[in-house]
Amino acid sequence: MAVKSIQHMQHTFDISYEILNPSAKIDLIILHGWGSNKNIMKNIFSPFLNSFRHIYIDLPGFGKSTCPIALKTTDVTRIVELLMIHINANKDVILGHSFGGKVALLLDPKVLVLVASAGIKVPKPLSIQVKIATTKVFNFLGLKKFRSLFVAEDVKNLSRPMYETFKNVVDEDFTHEFREYKGKALLCWGEDDTATPLSSANKIQELVKDSKLEVYKGDHFFFTKVAKDISVRVEETFLATMSH
Repeated sequence: MAVKSIQHMQHTFDISYEILNPSAKIDLIILHGWGSNKNIMKNIFSPFLNSFRHIYIDLPGFGKSTCPIALKTTDVTRIVELLMIHINANKDVILGHSFGGKVALLLDPKVLVLVASAGIKVPKPLSIQVKIATTKVFNFLGLKKFRSLFVAEDVKNLSRPMYETFKNVVDEDFTHEFREYKGKALLCWGEDDTATPLSSANKIQELVKDSKLEVYKGDHFFFTKVAKDISVRVEETFLATMSH
């Protein structure tokens, strides 16, 4: 694990990251969702995709990364981009879960892997869905001590910058951004997802011209059980870009 101080909006963000398979030539950046961290994603995906250089990042305010001020998704994206410049990372493949999917989209990689991505407005407030879904994953992973962050009324236990960030990002509509994306996209979704429902995946598939949707059994955190299959499909999708 390493930490890099990034300057953005006249503030310093200490961003924690970890690189696996450092000698690999193809970069795979993996971004967690709201309330998660890089270690959770590393535990799920590190056994797979051995031909890629894995880059796991704690987004600002999560894991061991700091967040001194309120941000928008565009700010988070810029901070990640500045870190990528520092570690000489390419935008070959970027995988993002939930909130991380929006950041992955804005980074505009060659291959975009959206795992139950946020970014499409859903009728029921996403904030409620995310709190419920995040509680489930923390329980699943034995992290019940974090649960209070998401069962508390209006996420009141978050720091002020993170609470303001949450309000900034929770109901964003990225319809335009999805439509503008010109790379190859792999969409992986749980059929019983209530935080980012399957209808969101269908809409993204319509918006992104070169996209493929894979549907799995499970909810917002279905990927914890099917990481191997997702990894195979990521490899296939990337190889398809090499043949053009």
